[in-house]
Amino acid sequence: MKARIILAVAAAAITLTSSALADKYSDLVAKGYRWAIAQGLYACVSKDDVRQIVNTPSSPAGDVVELKMVEQVKAYFLIPGMIVQEIEEDSSSGLSKIRMSGITTDLWTLTRFLSKHAVKDTYGVIETPETSGLIPTAASGIDAGPPPPPTDFSPIPGASPTPGVSPTPGTSPTPAPETNQ
Repeated sequence: MKARIILAVAAAAITLTSSALADKYSDLVAKGYRWAIAQGLYACVSKDDVRQIVNTPSSPAGDVVELKMVEQVKAYFLIPGMIVQEIEEDSSSGLSKIRMSGITTDLWTLTRFLSKHAVKDTYGVIETPETSGLIPTAASGIDAGPPPPPTDFSPIPGASPTPGVSPTPGTSPTPAPETNQ
C-alpha cells in the first residue's frame, strides 16, 4: 500500500513540475524560440546544404563533404539544449530557418531537430534568450560611463596648447657639449 502512495506522489510531483516548466517557457515558444535536440553539423546556410549533410552517410566521403562545408563557413553545429529562434518554417520540406547566438546569418535545419519543450543543455541548465546571447542584456553591454571632465593638462608645465599653432623649438632639447678653451 505504501508503494502505491509513494508512486502516486512521485507521479503527481513529476506532472506538476513538467506543467510548471511548460508554463514558464510557453511564452518563449510563442515567440518562436526552440531548443535543439540533435547534436551535429546540422545548421547550414542553405536548404540544399542541410539536405546534403543529412543525406551524406557517415563515411570518409561524407567527412570530406562536412569538412568542406565547415571550411567554407556553410555549416554549424547544433548541441542539445541550445536555444535558437525559429524565423520561418517550411513545412513542405521539413526545414526551419533559425537564428543562433553568435552567428550573423540565418541558418536552415531540419524542423525535427528542434523542440518546443525546454531541453537542458550539457550543464543541466535550460537556456533562455538572455542567457544564450540571443537577446542582449543591459549588463552585457560595455558601459564606459560619462565622459571625463575637461582638464587643463599640458605636457609642459606652465604652457597651454594653442589651437592651430604648431610648436617651434627655441632651444635644443639636449644640451650642446661645452668646449673648454
